[in-house]
Amino acid sequence: MSRRICVIEGDGVGREVVPIAVEILSAVEPTLEFVPATAGWDTFQRQGQALPDETLDTVRNCGVAIFGACSSPSRSVKGYRSPIIYLRQNLGLYACLRPVISLPLPTCRPGVDLLIVRENTEGLYVGREETDGELATASRIVTRQASARIARFAFELACRQNRHRLTVVHKANVLPLTCGLFRTTALEISHEYPEIAVDEMLVDVAAMYLAKEPGRFDVILTTNLFGDILSDEASVWGGGIGMAASLNIGSGLFVAEPVHGSAPNIAGRDQANPIAAILSGALLLRYAFGMEQAAKRIERAVSRVLEDGYRTMDLVEGDQVAVGTREMGRYVIARLCNE
Repeated sequence: MSRRICVIEGDGVGREVVPIAVEILSAVEPTLEFVPATAGWDTFQRQGQALPDETLDTVRNCGVAIFGACSSPSRSVKGYRSPIIYLRQNLGLYACLRPVISLPLPTCRPGVDLLIVRENTEGLYVGREETDGELATASRIVTRQASARIARFAFELACRQNRHRLTVVHKANVLPLTCGLFRTTALEISHEYPEIAVDEMLVDVAAMYLAKEPGRFDVILTTNLFGDILSDEASVWGGGIGMAASLNIGSGLFVAEPVHGSAPNIAGRDQANPIAAILSGALLLRYAFGMEQAAKRIERAVSRVLEDGYRTMDLVEGDQVAVGTREMGRYVIARLCNE
């Protein structure tokens, strides 16, 4: 694989946090080459495409990308579809990894180290909706093939990372055909991995335990919508959504993406937390390029900056003074340089 990374800043705070992540990736691995591309709501308004064909081609050609955020409207807009969802589906980015690890923050519960593996191409996010103005319907698509693919991916990853327990999360008691197919397929695949202890949990019960007792989870395997919601909930134990990193993975393709949105209310004010983008970049190094030590260097630098007491606006408590987006990036760079 080449060492080219497609850089898509997107909308809002994506334009502030992604350049910092790129700067840190360059500091850790100077041989990386960065190729800019555009996507998002602003791109749609300018070009009529939220994900231009040339951007899709650039991601495909590089094989690796970092995506900032997109501002999707909460209404139907003709011709518009969320570019990150389209990117996942068009390029077959079938797995989404969202790790949650305790960091040195007062709000983090010590000892949390869990990984949410989310099926990334099906479910309600296929975008098949229709309405006559009085009745609206959405189709939820679950296939045996995609369910088996993500289940095998999750079990293989658990084995490689020396994790010992996997929880299949579903709602098969209410959705016996769609969630039922996902559940039974995942449990069938589990027989191929006797070294991994397997249990299952209804999604509402899993949500309760993530809030109450996150340490009971090691790897969570679930469907698209459930994985989206549960990972946002679980991010609380890692410092919140401004700290939450993720990586979309397909066959030879990797797209890193901070979990947070475009945050238009603070965009351009130097208030966004860049750590989610920085840690997403570390995931790229680990999974796309096999640069484990470089990824660990970034993660250690982030932890040490937090131990030093530096906080962006979303992390401050009481009379603490927040540092800005760019300043937080400089502190992480400084820590990297002083190792």
